[in-house]
Order: sequence, then structure tokens, then C-alpha cells
Amino acid sequence: MAFLKFNKAELVNLSYSLKREIICVNKTGAYCNTSIVTCNTRRYHGLLSVTLDRFGGDKYLLLSAIDESFIVNGQQFNLGIHCYGDIYEPRGHKYVVDFSADPIPSITYKVGEIVFRKSLLLLPDKDRLLIRYELLQCPAKATVRFKPFLAFRNIHALTKCNDSADTGYKPVENGASFRMYGNFPDLALQLSDSSAVYHHNPEWYYNITYSDEYRRGFDCREDLFVPGYFELSMKAGDSVVLSASLKEETPASFKRKFAAEYAKAPVVSDLRSLLVRWANLFICNHNGRKRVTAGFSWMYTGLLRETLISLPGLTLFADGNTRTFEEVLDNLIADEQERLLRRTTQVEAPLLLAPVLQHYIDFGAAPSKVWKKYGAVMRGILESYLPGRRREVVMHPNGLLWAQMDRVALSWMNAYVDGNPVTERAGYQVETNALWYNAICFAIEMESRYGTGSAFVREWKTIRDMVKVSFQSTFWYKRGAYLADYVDNAGQHCEVRPNQLIALWVKNSPLDEDLYPSVFKVVSSELETSRGIRTLSPRDPAYKNVYEGSQVDRDLAYHQGSTRPFLLEYYVAAGFKIHGPGYRKKAEWLCEGLYEDLGKHGVVAFSELYDGDPPQEPHGAIASALSTAALLAVDHIIDLYKEEDGK
Repeated sequence: MAFLKFNKAELVNLSYSLKREIICVNKTGAYCNTSIVTCNTRRYHGLLSVTLDRFGGDKYLLLSAIDESFIVNGQQFNLGIHCYGDIYEPRGHKYVVDFSADPIPSITYKVGEIVFRKSLLLLPDKDRLLIRYELLQCPAKATVRFKPFLAFRNIHALTKCNDSADTGYKPVENGASFRMYGNFPDLALQLSDSSAVYHHNPEWYYNITYSDEYRRGFDCREDLFVPGYFELSMKAGDSVVLSASLKEETPASFKRKFAAEYAKAPVVSDLRSLLVRWANLFICNHNGRKRVTAGFSWMYTGLLRETLISLPGLTLFADGNTRTFEEVLDNLIADEQERLLRRTTQVEAPLLLAPVLQHYIDFGAAPSKVWKKYGAVMRGILESYLPGRRREVVMHPNGLLWAQMDRVALSWMNAYVDGNPVTERAGYQVETNALWYNAICFAIEMESRYGTGSAFVREWKTIRDMVKVSFQSTFWYKRGAYLADYVDNAGQHCEVRPNQLIALWVKNSPLDEDLYPSVFKVVSSELETSRGIRTLSPRDPAYKNVYEGSQVDRDLAYHQGSTRPFLLEYYVAAGFKIHGPGYRKKAEWLCEGLYEDLGKHGVVAFSELYDGDPPQEPHGAIASALSTAALLAVDHIIDLYKEEDGK
């Protein structure tokens, strides 16, 4: 990945290296996530986490770390690193001289004349990690030891020394297998070299500290179990492959398997190919059932809102895969009947199905076939907002949707502090009602052309017309020349937020086009940054300029100033609507900052959010489906306008 550079002189500086994370994921839902010096700083960090159906489909961390050490001429050098309180021990990071992410994460260590490299490869279709160790230079024969740290816990939890843990092991070829608790799968650790010997020496390592969790005010210390260590001899030029798997494997195949998978690792030659690679990885195919993972390493798979927002970008705009698009969408609809048709705290999310289907049709799908397959669901969603259907949201006589549940945030801005929503936004929400109008218009158009429900069309045309009249009179803030964020019994709440962009983005907008430029101008002047769109104007007293500090501090900043890259899709689409092809250079500039940060946070991945103020450091999920999908959508929009402009 020639465009990705690291400051090699800074690799030994923990303030530099601990902020940069390795993230490897595969299609089964497994992941490997740690810092680039393999010191774990989050509870979610570890070398092998897997999705376990036996525990409801949650992710579980089995192998937390492996400490490598070698003995040469009677001297022992430890390459591992852990944090205990404010002490790092051992301090293997001081030997790191190089890190590469291309095509897989590789770390090179140098101790005097000794040069040692390890490379991490998570198999694409199996819950299995391969680590290749190469002794590139060494003045004498070395004894190399590998000490595993076992967790066997949910990725959101921490573990402590306990009497329930099984501290034994089962011999397997060239290694050992462990199962700390009865309901877990085995973890087989094996080496490709038949001379490798396992020495069982069970002990707990206490109070390993995760600095990122400490900084956030979370429980941050846990005890990890070390069952023993593996040992073998190596000389300069030798290599060995360690396999971590849920079952015993055949060691004779390890080196061939590593070489074959390494050769097949996707070549990331440019930014576009990187986006497409991540788009593919966010489509989890666990047990042959495709769903979208919202982000790594702690976000969930199959979420309604996140899937609908990101699906076109991750499929249609990435590689044009319409089959995957429909498969994911069909699974989502089957899984989310309750939220789509009866009740949800994501009141706008069901209405996102309309723009998803509109994107599909614009991409070339036959409208008649789309409506035949999805029309009943779309009609059912609209009808679910009629009076008496949902408790959390209802259509008022003016046609607009009123969303309200005491102490519940009923929009995507759903952070809480002490059980109270930071941005409750009860009442008429601008984005929900813009999506509502668009969905009604879409359903009327499709049903008129391809359906048989003339009564449906007549009824919903009346509602459509009411919404059209009510929307602008309700949300237009004349004094500021933009849209109120929400309206309740007290009147308009005119915080400058990005939600009003949805009214400019939807194909069928309830807002008069001649008002688009003034709305866009306000958003541009107060919310636009080089790392996405702010969630609140800096002029607002509630604005938080950085996403840092305690859990309360971060929750207060989550939708009160921090920027979101995913909002660029709406913003750029609106920019092109207003300015035409001439907006292309600006659209490209808006993405450049996110590409510049690929060596930060999640290395070669796109972060969930950024600080609102410069220098705008990345935060949140280190690999975000929404951010990735938005960049693909922006790329698609730019291409469309290039064609229109003839360039």
C-alpha cells in the first residue's frame, strides 16, 4: 500500500504507536484487533475473536495476545508488551523498527544483530489466525518461546482469576488445545515445526490494564490466563507458522496455507480498491447468511438503520453486486419485521427503505420487479405510521409524524447520560418527516405504475399533499433561512444540525427548491469540516469541540459537535444538486482528509467520527460501515457528474 506511510522513528514511542490499530476481519464475523506494537489498549483488543452462535451470536475473545521471546547466547529478549497500571512490561515495543500493512500487518523487530518479523493473517472464511514468524538475521542459533494469554470472554466484558476456569490442556499435534469453560469451543494452538514443544506452566497475570478504557472512565483491568509456553529452536533464515483455530489442524500444511492465502490477499493499489475491499468485509456471511456489520471491533451485525444507510454504498456503488444487495436486504426485512412494521426507537429507520429502493432502481433494477418484491413491505411501513398503529410515533392530522416517548431518544441522535437522552428531539423531526414525504411519493409512483391499489393511491395522495403543505410551514425558520431541527409544543428548535440535509438529499423533497441554496449555505458555513459534517454548530452553547474524556463527556459530544463522515453523502449530493458539475472539486476535497488519516486510528480503515475542531482526531469505531459506504456513494455521485460534464 504505497500511499500509506508511517513514521518509523516514532514506532517506539507509545504515544504514537498505541493510537494506531491493526484491524483484520473476515466473512465469518471473526476479527484480530490490537495496536501496531501488539499492546492491547481496549477490552475489544485481541488476536482472535469469533462469533459464537451458542451464545446468541455475540463475539467472544479467545486469544488475547502472544508474547514472543528469544534466547541467544544466554541472553533473553522479550518482544511482548502489556500495561499494568501505568507500567509497561515487558517493553518489547522498543525493538520495533518497521510496521507494514500491505498486504497484511507485519511487524519487524531488531535487537542488535537479530532481526525478527511476524505477520498476521486472519483466514477469510474460517475462524482461524495464522502468524508467520521469520528469523531474518541472527548471529547464532536461538531458542524462541511463544506465551499465549487466554481470555475466553465476551468482547464487551472483562475477566478475573476464578476457580471455574479449566487450567488444563489437551495435547494436539505440534501444540496444545485449551477450553477454559465448558460451553466454549476449543482453542488449538499449533506450530508448523514438529520440534516445537509445549511446556505447561499455568498461571494468571493480574491487573492487565487497557489504557483506552481507563481514559474513558470504564472498568479497565482484567486478569488473563497463561497456560504455559511453546518452545523451539530457530536459526537465521528459518520461519515458523503458528495456527490459532477452533479445532486441531494439520501442521504440515501451515506454511503452504499461509503462502497461498498471502498470495490471494487483495492488492490495494489505490483508494478505490481499499474502499471496495472494506465494503466486502462489512458484508458478514456468517453461516451463509449475509448481513452488514456496522463497524469494528465492537459494533453489531444486522442493525436496521446502519444496514439501510450503508447497503447501497457497500454493494451497488462498490462493485455493482445486485445479488448481494438483495440478499442482505431480504435478510434484514425478515429479521426486522417488528421494527419495520410495529415499533422501534429508530422512528426514521423504516422510512430509509424508500431511498434504498430508489437507489436500486436508479442503478438499473427493473422498477416493476422491485415493486413486485418489496411493494407490500413499503406499503406496510407507511401504514404503520397511521394513528393507532405505533406507540412511539404517529401521523398527526396535518400529515406530519410526531415522535415522542418520555426520556427516549427516537432518532439517530440517541446518546444518553444517566438514563436521560442528550438530544431527545421529541415532536416533529425534520429528517423523519422529509423521509416520510419521500417514502409516500415513492409508494404512490410505484403503486400507480405497477400496482393494483387505486384506493391506496387515492388515500396517500391526500396525505402526501398535506405533508407537502405542512412541512415547509412547520420547519422553515425564516429568520435564519434554514430548517428547524425539530418542532414541539413550544415551537421551533433551531439548532443548526445536519438533519436538515435529508430534505435536500431525498429524491422527493417537501421543501421548495428555491430554498435549497440558503439551507446549504448555513450548513456549509457552520457544519462543514475537512473530516465530515458536524452534528451541531460551534455557535451553539451546547457545542462540544472534542470527543474526549469520561463516558459522560463523550456522550455529551457524540451528537453535539463531533463530525460524521457518513453525512458527506447527503451533503455532497445536495452540493451537486445546487451547484451542478462545478461542485466536483469541492466534493473531492471533502474526502481527502479522511484518506489522509488512513495511518491513524484503525490503520487502512475509515473511522466512525472525528472531533468537531482542528486538528480533528478520529474516534469511535476504527472501521465504520457508514463512513466507508458514504465515501463510495460520494465517489459514485462524482462519477455521475463527470459523465454529465463529459470529463
